[in-house]
Amino acid sequence: MARHDLLSLLGIDLPIVQAPMAGVSSPDMAAAVSEAGALGSIGVGATDVDGARRMIAQVRARTARPFQVNLFCHRPAIADADRERRWIERFRPLFAEFGAEPPEALGEIYRSFVGHDAMLDMLVAERPAVVSFHFGLPTDEAIAALRAAGIVLLATATSLAEAEAVTAAGIDAVVAQGWEAGGHRGMFDPDARDDRLGTMALTRLLARSLGRPVIAAGGIMDGAGIAAALDLGAAAAQLGTAFVACDESLADAAYRAALRGDAARHTAMVRAVSGRPARILSNRFAAQDTAIDPAEIPAYPITYDLGKALHAAAKARGEYGFGAQWAGQGAPLARAMPAADLVAALAAELEAARRA
Repeated sequence: MARHDLLSLLGIDLPIVQAPMAGVSSPDMAAAVSEAGALGSIGVGATDVDGARRMIAQVRARTARPFQVNLFCHRPAIADADRERRWIERFRPLFAEFGAEPPEALGEIYRSFVGHDAMLDMLVAERPAVVSFHFGLPTDEAIAALRAAGIVLLATATSLAEAEAVTAAGIDAVVAQGWEAGGHRGMFDPDARDDRLGTMALTRLLARSLGRPVIAAGGIMDGAGIAAALDLGAAAAQLGTAFVACDESLADAAYRAALRGDAARHTAMVRAVSGRPARILSNRFAAQDTAIDPAEIPAYPITYDLGKALHAAAKARGEYGFGAQWAGQGAPLARAMPAADLVAALAAELEAARRA
């Protein structure tokens, strides 16, 4: 599909997608990005049906333009009481450092969209312009229902095999997530071999192999990066870390400060924070991950239950190094400004790169 065809399908003017980033993106951000001509996005994987419906309503109160709603399609967690007990005990000394006790037990704090009929019914009723999937795909029945409702569908792939599965499922476009990307890897199976393909290699591979448009994601921070992705065959580029420092971001002051500091130069792919591989700014939690055997880590998102509790305990004592400060390898290039201004800057840089 030609680039202008994808833009027409998404209802946007610019080949720019703001990554959903559950917990960081906001309805204000999504609306501002969409109003500026790109595709704004909200991530609802960390909320329930009512919370997702409210977020959609909040975006719609601020813009009539299309925006994206992103969902998690991870396999439901398999609890392992013994492993979870050992995990709690491993972190007990850190909780004690902050005068707190760890949780007595851990739970599955995020529900997958797979088999989540109530969330599906809400989306079909609300009909957001675009719905996307991370960590895999929902059921064939859910895809058919969303398509019948006239919703454009996107899904993340980190490999050719995953992209082929996305295409076979009838998804409209593939988000090619490179190893450089911040936040959670979109791998369908986090325990499978990861070839760690970079954004540009993956984008080119998928652009030449698929009969679907490709949206490049990972390490893209400015118009020059967008232009490079387009030159390799992408129909658009998705940027996440570039928007973390924006005014409308939900990132707290410590997260923003870390993004401006030395930590941004040393991101790491870790699993100990949530139970799935994710790229984070260099902080105390990232340092913990280096000494942990992945086989000892409970399933996602059960692990995240402890991670969030530890961050809350540390934050209460003024220590911010246990936050989920997700960021990609392009983090030092982040700019603090309103989201609409960033979209305008990206568009101007893209045009300059094309002229050059």
